[in-house]
Amino acid sequence: MSKAWMVRAERDGRLFETFKEKSAVAIGWNEVGDLSNVKSRKPIADLVNLSWPEAKPQSNAMAAGQLHRFVNEIEVGDMVVTYNPSRRVYLLGEIAGPYRYDTSVDPEDAQYRPVRWQGEVSRDLLSVESRNSLGAISTLFRISSEVSAELKKAMVSGQPAKPEAVAATTEATEEDLFKSMESRAHEFIKDKVSAIAWDDMQELVAGLLRSLGYKTRVSEAGPDRGKDIVASPDGFGFESPRIVVEVKHRKGTMGAPDVRSFLGGRHPQDKGLYVSTGGFTREARYEAERANIPLALMDLDDLVKSLLEQYDKLDLETQQLVPLKRIFVPAWG
Repeated sequence: MSKAWMVRAERDGRLFETFKEKSAVAIGWNEVGDLSNVKSRKPIADLVNLSWPEAKPQSNAMAAGQLHRFVNEIEVGDMVVTYNPSRRVYLLGEIAGPYRYDTSVDPEDAQYRPVRWQGEVSRDLLSVESRNSLGAISTLFRISSEVSAELKKAMVSGQPAKPEAVAATTEATEEDLFKSMESRAHEFIKDKVSAIAWDDMQELVAGLLRSLGYKTRVSEAGPDRGKDIVASPDGFGFESPRIVVEVKHRKGTMGAPDVRSFLGGRHPQDKGLYVSTGGFTREARYEAERANIPLALMDLDDLVKSLLEQYDKLDLETQQLVPLKRIFVPAWG
């Protein structure tokens, strides 16, 4: 019976598009070298300990376990999943060939498996239990049969499913458990922000700018001529800096034409902020980098990170759009 695995696309999904384009998944720990002829966990653990003698034993043990799984336990035909936190989508496929040491995906991630990708699934289609199960921070972990079945069903039907509570099988140190709690909380806050109405999203972004010391003017519903919010020290846009903000609250990614359209209506002294909860294409980010005015792109992940950083400084009306409760856990270390 085939198994299902999650392989993280590096921090913040850095390699998601590369995995997709190159039909592969890859992980790091390059220092151990090519493991093609290493068929058991013990020699892999020895290589890990030799490569990182100063690391904590628990960390090295976890690294050895994940490398062993990636090289020897994952089989051709197994289901594989990776995640894009910016777009909040899971990419599903199946392992298409044996392990090899190959830097063609990324120089830092040379432990390589070829993949046949089959489709994407929005995080919004999954049950809370499955979202929680897929929130583990490990580079590689096994996905339960219940979660894999839900993912496949959602990919085919495009409809949400609500199976019984499930859990992923993963190895974790105490430090990982705390990081996992933080990561899962961050994803659930993104779920909450993603679910608010489009006009509330404008108010949320405006409130975030006010927490940074600006005064804001939010456009009324209807044609906005390329700007939803204007932020400035005086609130009218006369004093510098004048920040012009476009807010797109939809599932689709914004492309280079959208960015060019936004830039077309700007004055030379403007600063631009383009917020898209559906994320941006690579071409859109390139367009922003070469813009003739300073332009920042903010996807849902960036928005929530900024929201958490500024939450205590938000006015009450903005906090009520995304009510959060502070909790305390034992500090690690």
